[in-house]
Amino acid sequence: MKKSAIIGLITIAICIGFLVSLNADTDSYSNFKEAAVSQKEEHVMGHWEKSKGTYYDAVKDPNHFAFYMKDEKGEVKKVVLNGTKPQDFERSEKLVLIGAMKDDTFYATKILMKCPSKYNDNMVEVSKDGQVKQYKKS
Repeated sequence: MKKSAIIGLITIAICIGFLVSLNADTDSYSNFKEAAVSQKEEHVMGHWEKSKGTYYDAVKDPNHFAFYMKDEKGEVKKVVLNGTKPQDFERSEKLVLIGAMKDDTFYATKILMKCPSKYNDNMVEVSKDGQVKQYKKS
């Protein structure tokens, strides 16, 4: 075999290995129980528990937003986002939290919100520094 063919095959093998390792970190959604035993960041899907309200005081601490969420299994847990309250949080239909459980509280680093739309489904991502990104579901 030629030297260039061997180098090409090695390069392809390295690229495939890199892509497989990236895909290994992507998980499906978990629930609060699974997140409690996990040692890594989890994605938990659920609905805001409106009866328990929210806590956000922009004067006292503008980087602390707390609320309760019910996961897909029906378990309700307190959620804390170290960031500003997402715009239109009250209008969201479904939430996806990215973060980790600690002492019966889920600490979110990001919140994805599915907002109702008259024409299409939109997902809004809010990071802990308050940046908002909107995605259209295809």
